[in-house]
Amino acid sequence: MSRSRAAVAGLLLAAVAGCGGTASDGDERLEVLVSSYPLQYVVEEVGGAQVTVANLTPPGGDTHGLEPAPRDVAALGEADLVVHLSGGMQPAVDQALAQERPDHLVDAASVADRGADPHFWLDPLRLAALGEQVADELAEVDPEHAADYAARGERLTRSLQELDREYADTLAPCRGATLVAAHEAFGYLTERYGLRQVGVAGLDPHVEPPPSRLRDAAEAVQETGARTIFFEAAAGSSVAEVLAADLGLATDVLHPIERVTADETYPELMAANLTALRRGLTCG
Repeated sequence: MSRSRAAVAGLLLAAVAGCGGTASDGDERLEVLVSSYPLQYVVEEVGGAQVTVANLTPPGGDTHGLEPAPRDVAALGEADLVVHLSGGMQPAVDQALAQERPDHLVDAASVADRGADPHFWLDPLRLAALGEQVADELAEVDPEHAADYAARGERLTRSLQELDREYADTLAPCRGATLVAAHEAFGYLTERYGLRQVGVAGLDPHVEPPPSRLRDAAEAVQETGARTIFFEAAAGSSVAEVLAADLGLATDVLHPIERVTADETYPELMAANLTALRRGLTCG
């Protein structure tokens, strides 16, 4: 086994061990590397038993701050398929891919168009579009199982379309409502379902907002009748709680589905988000 191929195997073994599974000799599944959890979810759903997926970002890890180790960089060039979102969410991975270009790469930037905001997966229809691209690329790598990838891709699309309908129906009375978020990560979601996002801390949840930003958020609350400030549990609630206390508002958790633990899943987190939105938005 070459050193680079061993790097891929090492990452995959670590990923499997982290999930409580085992790997066996002679495994002919495709080796797929991804750089964040939403991409992992898509590949696992579409690839099924024909793929083994390793995520460069460990469960609960900081997606933005990921710094690939040398073996990770080598593994990117040797994987059967890499699925990544370019454009600045993970600049170190962008640089690594420039050094070690894989033969097969799906860049999720093709379904994302909001510039600095990477959270396209909060729009289920955009995630479905990525699933179709992954199915096509897996079929290119592994034509023998093309029909399987196509069928699973279609199944994923149907489930995400159903999720979209559930969101649209549930949030229909809330169209035009203001979503006040401590972390401005919900642009795709608010655009899809006719909401308005006001971010207290901008895109980076770790940057302390300046007083002017707090004043703008307070004015938006007063003008729109918003009653809840949503915060990301992984980033903490201090800013949201201070502003909520000043304005007499409630706080609630809204998950950007970015820092995800090993026992959390995309469908479960999206369902929890919808419940929080219906509970916390000011709807007609």
